[in-house]
Amino acid sequence: INAEYGEFQTFQHYFKQINLSIMSLKLDLCNFSGYKIYPSRGIRLARTDGKIYNFVSKKCRNSYLMKKNPRKISWTVLYRRKMKKGTEADVAKKRTRKAVKFQRSIQGATLEHILAKRNQKPEVRKAQREQLIRSQKEKSKAKKEAKVAKKKTDTKAVRAGQKKINKGNTKSKPARSNVMM
Repeated sequence: INAEYGEFQTFQHYFKQINLSIMSLKLDLCNFSGYKIYPSRGIRLARTDGKIYNFVSKKCRNSYLMKKNPRKISWTVLYRRKMKKGTEADVAKKRTRKAVKFQRSIQGATLEHILAKRNQKPEVRKAQREQLIRSQKEKSKAKKEAKVAKKKTDTKAVRAGQKKINKGNTKSKPARSNVMM
């Protein structure tokens, strides 16, 4: 054997030394999975309309014939592309900027006022809130009382006016006669 292949011990060692980049291989792509199909491998399917499909394995062919969606099957190239798996972009992801918190005043309240409110003790804040609620209740109560008082005076005046009208109407009514026609 050594005599035939020179310094190489076996047939395999001989072919390892040949530069494979010189040889051009016709590689097909699997129509279902997207894998490369090397020469003398795979299955071909010819449809009646003349279109030829290449598949790596029976698994791919049967999945295609069952009308499975390769984008939903995790081992296919289309799925991996859709879900962005194994891309080099994962390694060098863009760094997102963190949002810097910036405090500014709100319309009707200055920044100092807001900070002072924030730094108040909860007891003080609670007391202020209760006082504000109490004053609001008192205002609404006073408003209701004023409304009721006004309504009473208005109704009294209206009733007095109605009594005067009624009294005047009773005197001016014509007398009924008992004559029948």
